[in-house]
Amino acid sequence: MQLLDHVSIGVPDMDAARRFYDAIMSALGAAKVYDLPQALGYGERCTPQDAASTYLAVYLDQSDEAGGLASSKRHWCFKAGSREQIDAFHAAGLAAGGRSDGAPGLRADYHAGYYAAFLYDPAGNRVEAVCHLPA
Repeated sequence: MQLLDHVSIGVPDMDAARRFYDAIMSALGAAKVYDLPQALGYGERCTPQDAASTYLAVYLDQSDEAGGLASSKRHWCFKAGSREQIDAFHAAGLAAGGRSDGAPGLRADYHAGYYAAFLYDPAGNRVEAVCHLPA
């Protein structure tokens, strides 16, 4: 069973978010399904015929809270199909204006095969990509 169905992330700067999320979602193989001035969408929404899909919406939120997301401990984790995708996710995020919160590598505290990387996006949202498959 897949736990993550969809996530919506509010950001104060769509241009910075677009550059960052286009880069990391492309590295993970997630298709961009819409690009509007105030919203972006990646992945696929679940349907009755496909309940296993996942979806990410990034939308413009210029409220006072949007600027202080790093202190709220918000965190989103994306599934990856390989360790190479994790490496690409981290590199793409750094190149697109993100900050590292943990380089790609094994996280044996979770389980022996937990290979992940952690980033902060330009708005301070903490994102992770994980692969549970062996090397």
